[in-house]
Amino acid sequence: MERIEVRQVSKSYGEIRAVNQATVSFPENCLYGLIGPDGAGKTTLFRMITTLLLPDRGDIRVFGFDSHKDYRKIRQFTGYMPGRFSLYGDLTVEENLRFYATIFGTTIKQNYRLIDPVFALLEPFRERLARNLSGGMKQKLALCCALIHNPRLLVLDEPTTGVDAVSRKEFWDTLLLLRDSGMTVLVSTPYMDEALRCDRIAFMQSGVIMVDDKPSEILRNFGRSLFEIKSADRFGLLRVLRSMQEVKSAYLFGQYVHVTMGSVGTDRDWLLDRIRDHGITDASIIPITPDFEDCFIEAVDDSRTIQIT
Repeated sequence: MERIEVRQVSKSYGEIRAVNQATVSFPENCLYGLIGPDGAGKTTLFRMITTLLLPDRGDIRVFGFDSHKDYRKIRQFTGYMPGRFSLYGDLTVEENLRFYATIFGTTIKQNYRLIDPVFALLEPFRERLARNLSGGMKQKLALCCALIHNPRLLVLDEPTTGVDAVSRKEFWDTLLLLRDSGMTVLVSTPYMDEALRCDRIAFMQSGVIMVDDKPSEILRNFGRSLFEIKSADRFGLLRVLRSMQEVKSAYLFGQYVHVTMGSVGTDRDWLLDRIRDHGITDASIIPITPDFEDCFIEAVDDSRTIQIT
């Protein structure tokens, strides 16, 4: 099976290292999620994969083609949807589609089958100027334009940011259909809940790929006791927990504090006694199963520990 190979890739903007020796492999015919907060380096990595940027160091090969030497070939079979809406606002929906079809030497009719599930939702607005579409409809139009030449690889940079919940679901349903049709889909997102819909995901932080695995394996390999603690004084509780050597990490999670333990033998009762010793008597504590946000925070903590040592 062919792959997209990123090997020891780095990219800097002046003194800012956006991507730092990233190594990751994206399989063919896979819906792959790149998860991380703003500023993690996701956009820069995707722009290098799509040949819009050249890496300072390292090597990128897309289905066997070198991103530097073979950039023209890669662009022929790649569809890219940037994070910000970048179509022509003074053209209608249909005019934007026809324009992009012309650029790639094809027609709307030739690849209509591919865009039909999305374009059906845009049909009532085909004569509307792109700038007058809602956020969700703008994203659907951008997706249609990225698909107009029937790409082998589709790269989407945070496509659902700022989009309503219904449009987000419709968008991800479409991505699954495209994956099932044989397309390779790379998508970045700051939303942990979307990671569950990917075949494989990577966590990225500060330009570094920290974790790369199937979602089920990432959750299964959490490997530490995780507790959810509630108290009227959340910030006081947080200070107490972070002062304890046995606590690996403690962070706010809504109205609760999530705590991972770094020492063996530190069970629920032991932790509750230590909290009460510090004068917090109303704390309630339960063991919980980690979600992706917990896994991401643990990966960040582990990465910092490795860098320090």
